[in-house]
Order: sequence, then C-alpha cells, then structure tokens
Amino acid sequence: MTTQPSKRQNRSPNSHEAPPAQNDLYARVTGKIMADLENGHLTWRKPWQAEHMAGHVMRPLRWNDIPYQGVNTLLLWGTAAEQGYTSPYWMTYRQAIELKANVRKGEKATQIVYADKFTVEDKNDNGETVLSQIPFLKPYAVFNADQIDGLSDEFYKKPEPVKAAAPSRNAQLEAFFAQTKADIRTGWDASYFITMDRVQMPPFESFESPESYYAVLAHEITHWTRHPSRLNRDLGRKVYGDEGYAKEELVAELGACFLAADLGFEPMPEARHAAYIQSWLKALQDDKRFIFQAASHAQKAVEYLHILQPS
Repeated sequence: MTTQPSKRQNRSPNSHEAPPAQNDLYARVTGKIMADLENGHLTWRKPWQAEHMAGHVMRPLRWNDIPYQGVNTLLLWGTAAEQGYTSPYWMTYRQAIELKANVRKGEKATQIVYADKFTVEDKNDNGETVLSQIPFLKPYAVFNADQIDGLSDEFYKKPEPVKAAAPSRNAQLEAFFAQTKADIRTGWDASYFITMDRVQMPPFESFESPESYYAVLAHEITHWTRHPSRLNRDLGRKVYGDEGYAKEELVAELGACFLAADLGFEPMPEARHAAYIQSWLKALQDDKRFIFQAASHAQKAVEYLHILQPS
C-alpha cells in the first residue's frame, strides 16, 4: 500500500523522524524481548522448549495459510508457548467473524505490527523535489484459533508427534543445503569466512545428534547470505565482538530458527548461545529498532535460501 505523495516544503529527505506512537511501539516490543533476555530466555526459542509443542514446530499462520514474517513470528511464537496454544493460526476479531466464528469472551488479544512505507515529496537543500520512502508501523491485535469458537476443524489440528530421528544424515536436509551451492567444508569449528566465501563445519560424527549438526549449519548458512554477491548485509561489523558482530550473530540466530521451523528440526539448544545474550542486550539497548531489523534481515536470508531450491 502506497499513499499519494504529500508536499512538505523546506525539509531534507533525511530529516524524517518516526512519530512518538511508532517509537513507543519499537520500545515496547524491544523491551519485552530484552526482559526475556535478561532472564536468560530467548523468546523465539519457546515453541521448541514448551511441552505442549511436542509436535512439529511451524511458522505462525494467518487464516489463509500465509505465514507471518519478521518480528511478528517472534511475538506469536512467544505468546503461543506462554499461553499453551497449539494451533498455528492467528486472525483478527473481524476475520473470525467473517469466518462465522467468534472470539470467546474474556480472551486477551496479542499485539503485533503492520509495517509499510508511504511516499512524500520534499525539497532538498538545492530546492530540488525529492521523493522519499518513509517506513511506518501500526499495531493491531490478533487471536489464536484456540481462543476462537466455531472455526472449521482445520484450524484446530494438533501437531503430529515428532518421530525419533535416525542417527544418520537426513537426505532432505542434505539436499536443501546442497542446493544453495555454498562452499561447505569440514574443519575444526563452525564458522563462515566472508573473505573466502566458505562455510566451515566440524565433522558430522562429532555432533550429539543429526539435528544439532543441521541447526549449526543453518546458523552458518544464514551468515553465508550476507556476502556482497548475495544479500550484501553490512551491519557495521569491523572486529570480533563489536556491536556489528553482535547484530550479525542475532540475525543468524533468528535465521536459523526461521529455517528450522520451515524444514522441521529444532534449532541449536539455547545454552549454546548464552555467551551472545549480553552482547545482544547491549545492541538492543543502543538501538530500540534493531530487533525489527534483525528479524527482517533473517526473513530475507531464509527467503533467499528457499529461492535457491529447485521449483
């Protein structure tokens, strides 16, 4: 959705500030995630940790089976785990009514966000007309299908139990990562070297389970998408451990979780990321918008990996 341009005189196109309501929204969402991090929890990991989600974890879905994206995925996963919802479906009050269903009295909605851009006309310092794309956020409320009566049975399907994995490589996952054509080599640790454009993984046999191997690989392959020949993701990383490093690690963490949900395996155990939490907290304290940006970067990375697959 793009509105008709409006005219604003004598303003630089770089001078636009988010209105207070949007800043409050960024702060509220970031504050919730920071509070979880301070308690040692990764909000987006809760679906895999919760007992009620013993089945296959998947993306939150709209009523029409279109997955939610970006930060909304994190918010809805966290709420589902906290409240014990097993349905992946979410919808607005009006959408429930249109489906001839009704939200049960007393049920509490979950606030998520709608993101878009609008176009404005400005005058730059030389008096020239410049068009600018201004991003905006708008909060809206959704309910899980488990809070709604009268929907068709498909909205209430329980996840299938997860079958125990055989202690061998997973052909489907092997094919997915092979189709990326990434240069994946065996080495002594898990890492991505951007100068050589190479992913390095420890031997498969050194992992506790096949799922652990693919979880680590998902993290590193998300890093792989940052190369200038792919998504050209530059978050200001200069040296190991700086703020840009922390931001890129958060993107890779979320990308691994999104990819795990899409492909049907559990991401790296939370304990493996304990060392990153403090650096993520610092990055989020310094930039209230970054959790939104990180989720968006992760979403784009996973979409890129899917595009590389044969149709």
